[in-house]
Amino acid sequence: MTVPSHRGPIVIDTGVFGADMVRRSELAERFEPVIAGRPAFISFQTAAELHYGALRRGWGERRVQQLRAKIASVEVVYAGPELVVVYAHLRAECARTGHALSQRDHDADRWIAATAVRLGVPLVSDDGIFADLPGLAVETA
Repeated sequence: MTVPSHRGPIVIDTGVFGADMVRRSELAERFEPVIAGRPAFISFQTAAELHYGALRRGWGERRVQQLRAKIASVEVVYAGPELVVVYAHLRAECARTGHALSQRDHDADRWIAATAVRLGVPLVSDDGIFADLPGLAVETA
């Protein structure tokens, strides 16, 4: 589901948030109007995925510092009791309806979706896995 853009807070998924860090500038440029000027959150899962990607690709210190600064520019939402319960409910609902997000391969995506659901704000994403999730509004470009 694509929700008309508004100027309230958002959660940004890993692919969109890190696009300009991994040379996917067309994706970053496409989403800039959706993200610009809005209070932004990312899941702890997104921060972990981006740090892992930097390690795996052998980024140098300068690039790692840029990544840290980018992450510091938004609010990182960490797992706590409420987010854990939302995550469990989301997985159960996805399993009940046959949605692919219930599958083990999508554990990381589920944390990101649960973060947006928990905060009650849209998820900004270019990933179709988030389509048709109950309680999740998705903004795309």
